[in-house]
Amino acid sequence: MNPPPSSERPIDNLDRAQMMSALFANMVLQQTNMALMFLGKVPHPETGQTLKELEAARMFIDQLEMLETKTKGNLTRQEEGLLKESLMSLRLAFVDAAEKESAIPPNKRSASAATAAESKTEAAAAKPTETPDTKATPAEDESRKKFVKKY
Repeated sequence: MNPPPSSERPIDNLDRAQMMSALFANMVLQQTNMALMFLGKVPHPETGQTLKELEAARMFIDQLEMLETKTKGNLTRQEEGLLKESLMSLRLAFVDAAEKESAIPPNKRSASAATAAESKTEAAAAKPTETPDTKATPAEDESRKKFVKKY
């Protein structure tokens, strides 16, 4: 026979530190799963379809990196290990997905990827060119630099 249902949940028996650790692990796993879904490694839970949106995946990876930086020295060994392992696997999956996407011929890519590429090309073409008399100062050039993170 099963014991009568209790109003206590297993999480109610944890002390505050254990609860925070469990919540931290849950958040890391949620972010990891979202990134994996956008990398096309895990199907969408509702539709069952795989998505491939590298920018969305990059956002989740960046959030985990921020979390790693902001919590440095404040995590248990298990929490730190979980975060490092998650980031390592996500970075490898990101590189793999990016390489596979670049290997796909442009006419075979999804319509959304083609549209995004076209809009980037149009934006670059619409950018005004600088003439010698309108050239930006070195300080303005420095502020315009675009940094790209590669994994």
